[in-house]
This record gives sequence, structure tokens and C-alpha cells, in this order.
Amino acid sequence: MKSTTSFLCNKYWVLRHGKSIPNEKCLIVSSMENGTCPEYELASKGVNQALLAGQLFLKAIEDVRICYSPFSRTTHTARVVASVLNIPFEGPQCKVIEDLRERYFGPSFELMSHDRYLEIWALDEKDPFMRAEEGGESVDDVVSRLTRAMAAMEAQFQGCTILVVSHGDPLQILQTILNAVQQQTETGPIWNDLESKIQAVRISPILSQHRNFALLTGELRAVI
Repeated sequence: MKSTTSFLCNKYWVLRHGKSIPNEKCLIVSSMENGTCPEYELASKGVNQALLAGQLFLKAIEDVRICYSPFSRTTHTARVVASVLNIPFEGPQCKVIEDLRERYFGPSFELMSHDRYLEIWALDEKDPFMRAEEGGESVDDVVSRLTRAMAAMEAQFQGCTILVVSHGDPLQILQTILNAVQQQTETGPIWNDLESKIQAVRISPILSQHRNFALLTGELRAVI
């Protein structure tokens, strides 16, 4: 049953993965091929961040589910948090969702310096429907798969607190659309299904501002 204060069946928190080896090396690792490599999981500081996030989350929630990106750094983070919460990582309370993966920026950005994020975010602000290069994902492309991820979580879980463990850009974008939908639900037309609600806010003035919801590595935040 949906809460009277939310358009969703569950409560959602987001957690950006802890500081990773790519973060330490200042590398962009956004492809599925590279992102799932064990050598790109968490650095020691990131493990400590994940432990702290799990301890903070433990104080705030009950009936928790963890949904996470398949990349090694997010899987590692989710595993550490699950251990703190005493949840079997291989059990039904933890679910890998491919649509929560990192935003793919394109082949010429892959394994390049983090400094190049600034090029992408500048383009996002001008046109969130434009890809930085052929093969990469625009903000709106990410919204498409986040919509699928949200629909999957809403269909599978009811009345739970869901911790979404993902990456900087996807979590910024997820917060952007959920915040916009919440505002529209309170003041605008009522849509019956989640996909229609999100579709209504897939407009440039909203999507171009996703950097307003930026997260630090290992940062935990209640969303809705």
C-alpha cells in the first residue's frame, strides 16, 4: 500500500559507492567491461566509508532491501553495508539491478582523467538530451533505465526501505527526477503510473540541474 505522503510503495535512500580505486587514480571507469573488473573495486578508505554508511543506515531503518549496480565498486560497497546490517548478501534482500550501473560516457572518456567530467556536465547543463559523444549516454538516456529500475523495485518490494547503491551521475539524476515527480504530485496533474509521472518531468529545465543533487563518495542520503 502506498504511503499517503508518497507516490511510491517504498521508502528510498541512496548511497554512492565508497572511495574506489578509480577514484584514487582519478580515472573515469564507466563501461560495463571495465566497471566490473575486481581491480576497480573499493580502496581501503572506501571500505571504511561503506562501513560507516551501514552503521548510520542501521540506526535509521527497518525491513531493508539493498539494490545495487553490478560494477565492482558498488557491489563491494553493498556487500560491506549488508554485513553491517547482518543481511545475507546472496539472499533475497539484496538484488543486483543492471539498470543502476554507472552512466557510460563514451569510449574517448573511458579510463581518462576525472577532469573530463567537467566537459560532460557543461554539456548536460546546456542540453541533457545530448550525448557527449556517439556511444555515450545522455542524462535522458540514464533516466530511461532508471525508470525501469524504479519500476522493478516498486513491483518486487512493498512497504520496504530500499537502499540504492549506485554511482554519482545516476544517483544525481535519480534524485532529480524523484524530487520533480514529488513536487508535481503535490501541485500538478495526477498520473496513475510511475512511468507517466517520470515522463512528465523529462524536460530540459529539470534534467539539466542534476548536479544540484551531487553526492560525495560514501555519502548516504534519504530521498523519499
